[in-house]
Amino acid sequence: MSWISSVLGSSIGKKLLMALSGLFICFFLVIHLTGNLQLLAGDGGQSFNEYAKLMTSNPLIKFVSIGTYLVFLLHIIDGLMLVFANKKARPVKYAVGAKKGSSISSRNMGILGSIILVFLVIHLYNFWFAYKFGSVPTVDYGHGPVKNLYAVVALAFANPLYVILYVLSMVAIGFHLLHGFASAFQTLGLNHAKYNGIIRFAGIAYSILIPLGFAIIPIYFYLVLA
Repeated sequence: MSWISSVLGSSIGKKLLMALSGLFICFFLVIHLTGNLQLLAGDGGQSFNEYAKLMTSNPLIKFVSIGTYLVFLLHIIDGLMLVFANKKARPVKYAVGAKKGSSISSRNMGILGSIILVFLVIHLYNFWFAYKFGSVPTVDYGHGPVKNLYAVVALAFANPLYVILYVLSMVAIGFHLLHGFASAFQTLGLNHAKYNGIIRFAGIAYSILIPLGFAIIPIYFYLVLA
């Protein structure tokens, strides 16, 4: 494990790890959103419940999930280390507008990351922890009982405070992605004048569409199904 300590011990290593783990998480979010959109299938939760069953019972998917958790953990730890390193290197804050060319997202990645971290803890507790260790009702679609996670989701999104928290967290994720997406390509040396515009457009589109897709779900549940 010495390579991990050497990577995390250098500024370049931290940034490379942040870029690679960030792009992996971007890919994961697409897969996760695709699964979550089954909540809107209008079939009483069957598609989503069977999807949740597959994701928690298939050995290969469970193995990949463990790797995903580790990537998230590395991304969080690496992000915190970068924030602390930047604060140590620059103890005096920039004056307003002093850091020319920087965006709101780039100047507040630490704050945005902290908001997202709090959201992740609450989100995992309400859904992942409840599914794994809580008392979740079951439903039978003709091939044996499965846990009715759809009912748990519907109950959570009937709470307006949780819906507001979820939507605001998606806004924070959007801003976080807005800077992180393009920054990852730059860190990996994949930016080029010929296609920087494409990367910028893809980053903006991704940063809007993915959080919006997630945010639509609680809004729909609260306004239509509650």
